[in-house]
Amino acid sequence: MLDGILAPAPHENSQPGQPPRQAVATRSTCPYCGVGCGVLASAASKDVVGDPAHPASFGRLCSKGSALGETLGLEGRLLHPLRRQADGAFARVSWDAALDETANGLRRIVDRHGPEAVAVYLSGQLLTEDYYVANKLMKGFIGSPNVDTNSRLCMASTVAGQKRAFGADVVPGCYEDLDEADLIVLVGSNAAWCHPVLFQRIIRNKEERGARLVVIDTRSTPTAESADLFLQIAPGADQALFCGLLVHLAKVAAFDEEYVGRHTVGLQQALKGAQQIAASIEATAMTTGLREVDIATFFELFAQTPRTVTAFSQGVNQSAQGADKVNAIINCHLATGRVGKPGASPFSLTGQPNAMGGREVGGLANSLAAHMGFDAESIDRVRRFWNAPCVAPREGLKAVQMFDAVARGDVKALWVVGTNPAASLPNADAARAALGKLELFIVSDNVASNDTINSGAHLLLPAQAWGEKSGTVTNSERRISRQRAFLPPPGETRADWSIFADVARRMGFDGFDFRSAADVFREHAALSAFENAGARAFDIGGLARVSDAEYEALEPVQWPIREGEEKGRERLFAEGGFCSKDGRAAFIAPAKPSLAIALTDDFPLRLNTGRIRDQWHTMTRTGVSPRLARHLPEPFVEINPLDALALGVEDGGFARVATRYGNCVLRVVTTDRQPAGHVFAPIHWTDETAADARVGALVAPVVDPLSGQPESKATPAAITPLRFARHGFLLSRQPLALPLGVWWTRVAVVEGYGYRVGADLSDDDWTAVIQASASSEDVIQLIDEKKGRFSGAAFFEDRAALVWSLAPLAPPWDLALELFEQERVEASQRLSLLSGRSALAANNDGPLVCSCFSVGQRQIEAAIQQGCISASDVGKATRAGSNCGSCRPEIERLIKISLAAASAADLAREDKPSVKASQT
Repeated sequence: MLDGILAPAPHENSQPGQPPRQAVATRSTCPYCGVGCGVLASAASKDVVGDPAHPASFGRLCSKGSALGETLGLEGRLLHPLRRQADGAFARVSWDAALDETANGLRRIVDRHGPEAVAVYLSGQLLTEDYYVANKLMKGFIGSPNVDTNSRLCMASTVAGQKRAFGADVVPGCYEDLDEADLIVLVGSNAAWCHPVLFQRIIRNKEERGARLVVIDTRSTPTAESADLFLQIAPGADQALFCGLLVHLAKVAAFDEEYVGRHTVGLQQALKGAQQIAASIEATAMTTGLREVDIATFFELFAQTPRTVTAFSQGVNQSAQGADKVNAIINCHLATGRVGKPGASPFSLTGQPNAMGGREVGGLANSLAAHMGFDAESIDRVRRFWNAPCVAPREGLKAVQMFDAVARGDVKALWVVGTNPAASLPNADAARAALGKLELFIVSDNVASNDTINSGAHLLLPAQAWGEKSGTVTNSERRISRQRAFLPPPGETRADWSIFADVARRMGFDGFDFRSAADVFREHAALSAFENAGARAFDIGGLARVSDAEYEALEPVQWPIREGEEKGRERLFAEGGFCSKDGRAAFIAPAKPSLAIALTDDFPLRLNTGRIRDQWHTMTRTGVSPRLARHLPEPFVEINPLDALALGVEDGGFARVATRYGNCVLRVVTTDRQPAGHVFAPIHWTDETAADARVGALVAPVVDPLSGQPESKATPAAITPLRFARHGFLLSRQPLALPLGVWWTRVAVVEGYGYRVGADLSDDDWTAVIQASASSEDVIQLIDEKKGRFSGAAFFEDRAALVWSLAPLAPPWDLALELFEQERVEASQRLSLLSGRSALAANNDGPLVCSCFSVGQRQIEAAIQQGCISASDVGKATRAGSNCGSCRPEIERLIKISLAAASAADLAREDKPSVKASQT
């Protein structure tokens, strides 16, 4: 079938070797969120900057993308195939041995237990070509449908909702809609931190065109601080709000009757269901916890603004009713005809760089390939295209189901690729324990150690990392972009697609003779167009015959781009043409809002989990950047001050956070941005980077019955105070092995390792730790028994090799970091390391605010004192906030504090004469 479709391609080296020679910088795509920003990268300097020509970002990068150059080192990399020995240690083996063992092991288990005893768990950070070959091997040739991805944890509810409404997993709009909308509604999205490049487009629209911004979230996030209207909704109530909106739109005759009549079905049933949930503004307020006046304002804004974009993310998706929430939002857009029109569409903000590409090839267990499902017609079509011997006959196990099956022993072989499920899955401790039961446990990754690898992996296969591998990714607006290699693959690392293809050949399967990523892409594109004829929106047949040179030079392009077309489509469905059999979109009546697990006396708080500004997933990449580490260096839990007071936990102290599933120890941050009764903890820290901070272990494993996505934002939890005798830090040139009983988190610092610690160790115990870590005899130290302080430093040729400071109250480490970075610490500066104070301290920049340009709080406060009264003013004076803009809410908060203080001072001065007059 494929011979007449695919163009021939010369051999491309998929194993170690030099990437194609580049004259200047290599155009590639950022490996973080789903915005898909373009980058320019140079192997010579390892500089990474924004690509002004990329249509997703026009040269802008967030703080994470701006720091990519700091993450390209080889420390901790997996560079050779490894096999676990009988003593538990890994030993190096050849690629032939590793691949033979993989192929033979899979074949043995399939022969004994059937194909569904085998599973593959993939990552939204893989390239489309990697996904394609893995999916083809499993679903077409091994015959197992058990292929799923960590995208299940972030975007599956959107997939389910869009398929129900549109007939296919399609985002109908594009990023330009954020520039052209007159009303932008952000639901469950802290875009200022998680999608900052897009958020700055929203802010520019707001400032330049007067667009209104409504933010709907359970937390008062940095995004909410920029809103014209902030709706702090009760957890789980999103579909009630949008059901109330649908009812209101009907009452004020805001429906687009022509669009509804020509292009949709099911409105009356959905409206009836909405009326049962939220028949009035008063009823909506009762369910959502919002003020009636705010609900009325939002409803009127939506009804009166034709150009409206509703963008949503994890706050909507990560729910046991996530699909219903997505459909409640889409219902309002269908009813008003605001789908696929300039400035008017529902819009899913994707969490990972290639979650969309993975969905396109069939990387989810409930999808076969190329947006085709497991209906008989699609199975036959894919079988004929692949010439596949045993196409999987039904949907496979979704992520949480998959690991439950591992625990039961039903899945006996698991291949994990580029992800860390032992840390990121809900009920992560149970997932980690299940991995130890596998007969065959293979991990393909670019790191040699993580929570998953350390859960008993039998074989480690070294994969190429970003900057070394080549292929395509698809962003949130359906735009396919190239990731290009600009670094030579280190050691024996290989492209993931090449590893899968080699295993397939060793298992005796034909159809895997790919010689390049371009070969894989051409086949993927051809399958998307095969027997399509416009029936499926995902169609990139126009790219099925690209030459190697055209693939290498491929410009970012949106799908669909059908055979014979040179340009993709920016928007879909403005004139109907949905992907259902009748060509109509479907209104869906959501179920009544409810959270999966009720609060109890033992677990009286709701735990919400999510991301922070400068870190990504489990910190494999961002965790090695000293610049990114400075913003929020420790795992923490946010709690309302009233809850903190009632529970006896203190700001800056520690607390044990527990659920039915696990517990961990986190630093406490009290803030009124967190509503009473709710706590928030970020997901990033693992056993690799902290002693006891695996937040995934706390999350309930309950899922949306349709999408399979876990409810990660509403687990019942409890908090109890935990006090250590001393807190502090250690800075070292080498990694430290801290004793049991020490709470620690490892922080990237320049040319070393930082550890933030808390413990009840005595001076003698700490001295033993220091002596074991300090190889130098040039040591100074201070023990102040009265104040409980223990600090000191060890030097090697006048450079600080080890610095420590411990006290009942956590000492600041900014000065120590500054001196630790110096090549030479002068004699006059040594005492500063003991006291933590210096004449230079006045020049310290304070806590980091802007990671892009390393601008601290004190620099910003100085600029405000000098007359800067807006974030733009501060940006001109200090550069802070002038790149990705994710720190602009913090800058604006500092301005408000300064202006309020100045106003209070003015009032105090005005009051003084009247006080004197009253005394005379």
